[in-house]
This record gives sequence, structure tokens and C-alpha cells, in this order.
Amino acid sequence: MPANLAVIHQYVREMMAGCGRMILCSDSHTRYGALGTMGVGEGGPELVKQLLSRTYDIPEPEVVLVWLENAPQPGVGPQDVALALIGAVFKSGFVKNKVLEFAGPGIASLSVDYRCGIDVMTTETTCLSSIWETDGKVKDYLAGFGRPEEFKELTHGKPAAFCSAIKIDLAAVEPMMALPFHPSNAYPVAEVIAHADEIFGEIEVQAHKQFGKAAGGFGLRKKIRNGQVWVDQGIIAGCAGGSFENLATAAAMLEGHETGSSLFSLSVYPASEPQAIALMKSGATAKLMEAGAIVKSCFCGPCFGAGDTPAHGALSIRHTTRNFPNREGSKPGAGQACGVALMDARSIAATAANRGRLTPATEMDWDKIRCDLDYKFDSRVYQIRCYQGFGKADPATDLKYGPNIADWPKMPPLPDNLLLKVASVIRDPVTTTDELIPSGETSSLRSNPLKLAEFALSRRDPHYVARAKEIFAEQQALRANPDDGGLAARLSELLEPVNQLAPEVFAQVAWAGLERFGIGSTIFAVKPGDGSAREQAASSQKVLGGWANIAVEYATKRYRSNLVNWGMLPFTAPLDLGGRLRVDDLILVPGIRQALKNKAESVTAYLMQEGMAQAEKITLSLGQLTDDERQTILDGCLINFYRGQA
Repeated sequence: MPANLAVIHQYVREMMAGCGRMILCSDSHTRYGALGTMGVGEGGPELVKQLLSRTYDIPEPEVVLVWLENAPQPGVGPQDVALALIGAVFKSGFVKNKVLEFAGPGIASLSVDYRCGIDVMTTETTCLSSIWETDGKVKDYLAGFGRPEEFKELTHGKPAAFCSAIKIDLAAVEPMMALPFHPSNAYPVAEVIAHADEIFGEIEVQAHKQFGKAAGGFGLRKKIRNGQVWVDQGIIAGCAGGSFENLATAAAMLEGHETGSSLFSLSVYPASEPQAIALMKSGATAKLMEAGAIVKSCFCGPCFGAGDTPAHGALSIRHTTRNFPNREGSKPGAGQACGVALMDARSIAATAANRGRLTPATEMDWDKIRCDLDYKFDSRVYQIRCYQGFGKADPATDLKYGPNIADWPKMPPLPDNLLLKVASVIRDPVTTTDELIPSGETSSLRSNPLKLAEFALSRRDPHYVARAKEIFAEQQALRANPDDGGLAARLSELLEPVNQLAPEVFAQVAWAGLERFGIGSTIFAVKPGDGSAREQAASSQKVLGGWANIAVEYATKRYRSNLVNWGMLPFTAPLDLGGRLRVDDLILVPGIRQALKNKAESVTAYLMQEGMAQAEKITLSLGQLTDDERQTILDGCLINFYRGQA
């Protein structure tokens, strides 16, 4: 599919999703549950397994009932419902790696577009997937896309059992906004306006703690004037915000209003070309442009930091999926920091109608707003521009490789004994994949593993790459010269603290020979991997010589899977150990290869810190790994695993 023709998730809704289906996609916001399709976002290696006709193997997930009652009040949109849900469950991990099943009488009050808008944001709860009851509205929706045969009524049998339940009174949901720097940092818009000084002050403290000197010009309290909050930028875009219904509603709200000539700007991105065409034919596009909005082509850009990057110190309100630090494209390391708040398209339009004064959409006079929400889908642009090659392979057609497509470097199998050097320590409560590998500025390098790796942790720990390379150089020297007496002597010197504590372990490792020994880097983070499914968050560490992550817990199943698929050990350890780890600490993991073969769920390791005459014995947990996962780590990565089978 050519660029700018559609956001992938909108294309899937329009052309692929159907009741009773399951779809895996290499993007974390793979959610089509409102259409009766269980969508799961996974890293690329998990999709490769499917391309090789393998099964998608996971432990049976717990199921959480999400019971919807009543109907939303006018001005409350799907993002408001989603943010209320995310704010209620994220921090407790209540739905982590579970499946959400939406049911209840409240569903009938919601259009299918509205349901999709809630559903796509369930990713931010850290659930595995979601599924909804389907009804006549879904039947009509699929028929409108020319696929009536894809409808099946999905409903709960009687009785239905769930592991836990969440009840949402849709009538009680207020316009919401998720303040920097996470979708779970959710407040009612009215509360933010009433207590802006206090709430913004807390965010400023967090920003200065995280960004340091780069946050010097960051100050949300500067946005408070005469008891009101003033916004610099509004964005409605992507798989969450750019739907026909959201943009048509925003257009109706802005009719007769204007965004003004001050600093405030509004940009909108339809989620697909068919929707963009329908918006033009309905007159919605003209209404948006007449009000001062800039209408742009279909693009995920504002969602991952490519395009519409706010100015330094700006406050941007966005109906997109995420507001992680730097997600919008700012670069604190270069002295640029800004704040993004997630909001629904309706409240963004209400704010735009007031020329940037933060306004909940419920303050608009909805008796006077007339919305034409009749979306007439026309697939001709897809038929013209999309290559429909599934099941029609043509070996004679040459593949075209761009200049930034490169092969993966060779990755060695897991050694018998492993010496890990800590290359980064991150003690933030949560570390996002955007911090592990940035999104926007690296998008053109995602098929060039070595060039991409240069950006690993660049937004969070700019010195990580240099440290990892230094450790990797030692590993490469070891591989090239396994009989080097000088290297053996240096290794014995490094491991002397282990000799002081456990001479039998030292002897076992020292006598094994350098060819059975490996040196690699590791990072510690409290809860890494929140956010995107992109596997490069793990692979970039691996191509720099990484052999493991150490975490208290992993934020998502998909990040842990990415570590495993790139041959990295997904260790967990207690928080008190993480609190003591420092950059350049050494951790010896003797017999790690045999431990994996023996299906051990934990291993004994030895921590060596500067100034310690004697090592400290510690326990690192591996948790439950499948046989294939263990073999993948033993082989060094999934590429090696399948090469070995071939």
C-alpha cells in the first residue's frame, strides 16, 4: 500500500476485519475488537512465525468483563471513555496481558466508529487484546464496506464466567485529558482548568527530574492566564482520532467559529483516503478549512513524532494514541521539550472554537450542532493503488531494496558462561519503547539494524551506545582470539571477587576456556517496554552486543517476547537489587547455557561492583519459558533458530 493512502488500522477495519477473526500485526494498536476481530500487536519476529506457518503460542489469558451502561452525554467522545478506563486500571496492572470483553446495554448507544475509538486505546491499559459483542450496527457497518458476509453475532453465552470485571457508566464519563507524560495520567478537563496551577506544577517537577537541563524552558503553568488554560496546538489524527465520525463532528462544531490568528493552530489528518473523500463530499472538509484548520494527508506521523512537532515549551492537545516523553518529536537532549495532552476530538474542536482556550466539549450548545455522520465508503482508490498480491506470488518480479535496507549481522549462540556489564540503569517507574529506541527520527532506518542501533536509548541515556560498543569490542576480541593468554589473564583479574566468594565457581569458569565464555552488555530498568510493539527496542540492544535485560517486571508481553526472539535473557530481579546496580557493574552468570537446557526458572549469579573485594551472590529469575523460547535464546536469536531447523 502506498504511503498516505491510509493509516494501517483504518485500512484493516475497512478491508480485512470480520466477526470471529484474529489478526496479528506489528503495531501495538492492533485492535479491531469492536468489529468482532481479536487484534493483537506483536513484534516483527512473532509475525515471522506466522509467515512460516507456525502457531501463535501464549498461555491462556485471563478475561476481564467491561460492562457498559447508559449512553454518553453530548460532547463526550470515545477518547474520553478510553482515558477514563486507562486512568483507572493502568497503574495497578489490573488488566495487564488479559483480554477485555466489552458487553452490556451501553454498547447499543454507541456507533461502531465510537466503539472503535474506545477499542484502539485499550492498548494503553496493557491488556493483550479486546473483543466486543456485535449487533445490528456492526452488521450494517460491514455491509457498508461491501462485506456483509463478515458479520456474525457475537454475544456471551449463559452463564459466562470472567476473572474480574469493570463497570463503566457512560453517562457519568466527563470530557477527559491525559496530561504529560502518559495516557494513564488522566483528569477531567474541568478539573484541570480549576486546579491548573497545582496539577501543572506536579508535571513540571516530573519533567525537570526526567529531562534535567533540557527542561529549562518547559513550564505548563505559563499557559495559565486569567484563570484559564491556553493551548498552543491541536491535532486530530491517526487510528484513534482521524475517523470520519470524529472529523465530521469536529467540523460541525467549528461551523461558524474560527481558530483565530494567535499562536494556536489546528491540524487534522483523516485516517484513510476513502474517509478523506467522503469528508470532502459531505462538506466537512470545507467547514474545517473555513474555521482555520489545516487538513493533511493520511499519516501516522503526529502519533510517533514525524510532523507537527510542537515548539519548545508548547502545550499540544491531541486525539492520538500516546503522549509519552518525546513521542511528539521533541528532543530534550537538544534543548527542546514540550507537553502533549491526549483529548477527544470534540473537546479539541471546542478549544479551537475558543481560539485555544481549553474547553470541555460539554460546554458547547449541542442543540445547535448538526452532524452529518453518514459515511459512504468508496473502495475505488484502494482498487487503483493497492497491490493485491496475496496468494499470487510472482518469483519473476524483482524486489526493490532501498538504500537503508541492510542484512542482520551474524549473532552467536548463547555461551556456556556469561559476563554481563551494566551499560545503563533506569529507575523510572516505567520505561517506554520510545525511550529504548526513538520513533520519529529513526523511521527511515528501521531496516538497517546497525545504523538504527546508534539511536538506542538516545532520548533516555545518551551515553548508552558508547558504553555498549566498548563492551561489544571486548566480546569481539574474545571471539577472534579464544587462545589469547592476555585475555585469559584479564578475565581472571575481573573475576577475582568471585574467586574470593566462591572459588569453585571461579575455577569452573576459568578452566572452561575462553571459547565457552561470553561478554555482553545489559541494562536495568524497573518496568521496561511500555508502548509500541516495535521489536527494534530489543534488536538494537542485541546488535550492540546485549545479552540480557534485568527488570523488576516487563511492562508488556510483547516487549518480553521481543527480547526472547532476539536471543536476549529476560531476567527479573527484586527492586532492591535494581536500586543498588550501577553502570559498569559486572555480573557473572556461570552455567547459563546448561541452566536453560535444564529448564531452570532462576539462576545464581555474582555481582561485582567497584571497590568490592568479594562478589555478592544474587538470584536472577527467567520465569516460565516455552521450549521454543529457550531454544531461541540458546541459538542466539529467532533467525538462528529457524536456520537451524532448516
